[in-house]
Amino acid sequence: MKIALFTAVALLAAPAAYAQDSNSRPQPVVQPLTIPLPADKPYPGTMQLKVDATDFARGIFHVRQTIPVAKAGKLTLLYPEWLPGKHAPRGAIAEMAGFKASAGGKPLTWTRQPTDVYAFDVDVPAGTKSIDVSFDFLSPTRTSEGRVVVTPAMMNLQWEQVSLYPAGYFTRAIPVQLEVMLPDGWTGASALDGLKVSGNRYSFAPTNYEVLVDSPMFAGKYFRKWDLGNKVTLNVVADEAKYLEASPDHIARHAALVSEAVALFGVRHFDRYEFLLALSDELGGIGLEHHRSSENSRNPDYFTKWNDNDSERGLLPHELTHSWNGKYRRPDKMWTPDYRTPMQDNLLWVYEGQTSFWDLVLAARSGMQSKEMVLAEWATNAGTYSVQPGRQWRSVEDTTLDPIIAARKLKPFASWSRSEDYYNEGSLMWLDADMLIRTATNNAKSLDDFARAFFGGRDGDWGQNSYDFDDVVAALNAVHPYDWASFLRERMQASAQGAPIGGIERAGYRLVWRDAPNVYDRDRMAQAKNTDLTHSLGMTIDKDGVATGILWDGPAFKADIVNGTKIVAVDGLSYSRERIEAAIRAATDAKTPVRLLVERGGRYRNIEIDYHGGLRWPHLEKTGSGPDWFDRLLAAKRAL
Repeated sequence: MKIALFTAVALLAAPAAYAQDSNSRPQPVVQPLTIPLPADKPYPGTMQLKVDATDFARGIFHVRQTIPVAKAGKLTLLYPEWLPGKHAPRGAIAEMAGFKASAGGKPLTWTRQPTDVYAFDVDVPAGTKSIDVSFDFLSPTRTSEGRVVVTPAMMNLQWEQVSLYPAGYFTRAIPVQLEVMLPDGWTGASALDGLKVSGNRYSFAPTNYEVLVDSPMFAGKYFRKWDLGNKVTLNVVADEAKYLEASPDHIARHAALVSEAVALFGVRHFDRYEFLLALSDELGGIGLEHHRSSENSRNPDYFTKWNDNDSERGLLPHELTHSWNGKYRRPDKMWTPDYRTPMQDNLLWVYEGQTSFWDLVLAARSGMQSKEMVLAEWATNAGTYSVQPGRQWRSVEDTTLDPIIAARKLKPFASWSRSEDYYNEGSLMWLDADMLIRTATNNAKSLDDFARAFFGGRDGDWGQNSYDFDDVVAALNAVHPYDWASFLRERMQASAQGAPIGGIERAGYRLVWRDAPNVYDRDRMAQAKNTDLTHSLGMTIDKDGVATGILWDGPAFKADIVNGTKIVAVDGLSYSRERIEAAIRAATDAKTPVRLLVERGGRYRNIEIDYHGGLRWPHLEKTGSGPDWFDRLLAAKRAL
């Protein structure tokens, strides 16, 4: 009976499985390679690019491009997709509209490739010497649409957003000449050469497409610039003229930053360098490196409330360092011949991680930031990674792929999934490497020696010099023999590592916890208008009482609080930062819970969080009476 029953059940199930063979079953359509691969050969002619940027009220850029052609037939034009410095395919193709192609005033047929939406195939008739293309770039007018690049007082022109280039060539082999029309009365700044200004028309000497994309422009109604020496200029646009009032001391510190960078690396990989700095609440935030310039934005009161903005002054040191680390020296798989070839980000812990180390060091050496602020930032990062559960399953090197995986979007539980930790954990790893070398050689050698040897070279060379993992190891061994391959692999390529505090401890300090925030956390919370309770309740609360940054398996997590939950009341009284901090202090008797009324999606509930550890923020504390190795690391190197 059992066998018969089994057979009957099997027969009942069989028809569905057998019937699959009689269903329609297509085979895939073979997709031919239709886009020419980039070749290192000269392009036949110079592209003309004209950008009308006068419509600042609506944030619309009108683009006209003349592109020489060598033969009739299909010409594939590409919109830049994989963008240097963004480490991911972030081309703003969705904001492109109204594309037209013509030759001799007659419309040309074009199609977009469905398997690559960044590629446009244009049918070029016989006898055509050049074609004209036009389109509008509809820049976001609100943050929900993307980064705002145009305001009533300023704009950020990134040429990859307002141009196309022909497939089949290295971008460095495609000549291009730019002309841009700015709003009346505005001033623009860029690292492009050969500038000629006629009214509101800015024209530049011919360059190549790679240099064009690497040379953006800031322009604004309120503009001022300062010479920082060493062929470096600080160009600033602001929401209002009053924010351009920088004191001589402010400018002297920026000049000292440049001098410290040159003293560190020994050479300049630029013939001139342009800091582009926007002081704005309206322009979308940015910090983006280029070889001879950088795009930066800070709060409007960057100068006018200097003493309140110590934590804000690490950005310019970071982007300047990239001229050497990231632009001149670049991981071999991150250098690509065009903007369609995918980049491989595995060595971003050198590119960005070591830059994040040097930005703190150079900020302290130049006086851009205080020693207290620099140590506090390292303390905050070390504290974060000491409790971050995602480190158990995901290596730092795996987070280098996060720009591609997540495109920098917000995450539900970032402490478990991790984000782009190659920046800050990379910085702590390089601090460990520096202190290992310093203590082993009694300060005779340091990571300064690595920087000069690895990122140096010929003065004025602003080409690219690529490297791989073995090159990094060899350069470290040339400074101080050690098993650097294992050192780097354990810290960057392996998961489930201990807290990254080796450099702190080698420096004669330790990570400690106190009931008041360090200066970096204090300033960071003031800027963001939030309360970071990561190391107590396991969450951050914004100015409206809304919880974010929930620590995986932390007290808030265990109470089913998720991002977006609103803290309505504390112990029966309306939420405030003072009240929740008082409740955390009161709960240290191990009997009193933290009592909250919370709301999510219109549903209210009372919760009791069983936490009794008090308020906790990370700090660095010197141990013993030995030498202060941080003082040695942060000592100025420029001639004083």
